[in-house]
Amino acid sequence: MKPVLQAVRVRKRFGDHQALDGVDLSVEEGEVVVVIGPSGSGKSTLVRCLHQLTPIDGGAMYLDGELLGHAVHRGHLRPLSEAAITKQRRRMGMVFQQFHLFPHWTVLRNLTEAPVRVHGVAPAAARDRALALLERVGLGERANAYPRQLSGGQQQRVAIARALATDPRIMFFDEPTSALDPELVDEVLAVMRDLARSGMTMVVVTHEMAFAREVADRCVFMDRGRIVETGPPAQIFGAPRSPRLRAFLSRFTGPSEVPLDA
Repeated sequence: MKPVLQAVRVRKRFGDHQALDGVDLSVEEGEVVVVIGPSGSGKSTLVRCLHQLTPIDGGAMYLDGELLGHAVHRGHLRPLSEAAITKQRRRMGMVFQQFHLFPHWTVLRNLTEAPVRVHGVAPAAARDRALALLERVGLGERANAYPRQLSGGQQQRVAIARALATDPRIMFFDEPTSALDPELVDEVLAVMRDLARSGMTMVVVTHEMAFAREVADRCVFMDRGRIVETGPPAQIFGAPRSPRLRAFLSRFTGPSEVPLDA
């Protein structure tokens, strides 16, 4: 069986900065992959490239075996049109640090607009799904509210529901709690835990180490645009192999709690 998502030797440069330097990553059906690492390590760039919001400079990416961003034409790779890339992107959901809700639309319209206008879902069916998703994220009673009437945590839960409204094949989360006040973080993480338990395929960039230990099937540690170490949470947090990962984790656990043996 092919992985749901695969990145092969993906590279991305911004000027003199090599943001991604030959990244290989596979994500299996129903797997929760949590990407950790210091600021500037390439975590957010990776998920933005996977979602095709940022074009890559080299390598290849596949969704269910389909090449993303390019097509083979007469033995050569040809970039897809923006319309074709947008069509591919519809099969993936993305939740950003900021909520990006339309402030002049109700919560319900924020959820139904893309399914109706872009995916051709019947308005009644889109409304029913949106209401069910709002119940799932604990906001069933706020369907007719406007974003300004919601807390940051509630807005992020709406953003998650909106990403789910198009029934994506895989969900990406780019530090979804980093813009929230500390007391609002748990309500968003609770929704993400529920998604993980339901079998949703997910790639999560986060600084929430406790969440990573609890929810991840596999953790990926990045530094300087490369994947330094990958493995189950028990290995990554309990027996890190690389000195760089041990140094990173010591910021969260204290040096005495990080094993020193390889």
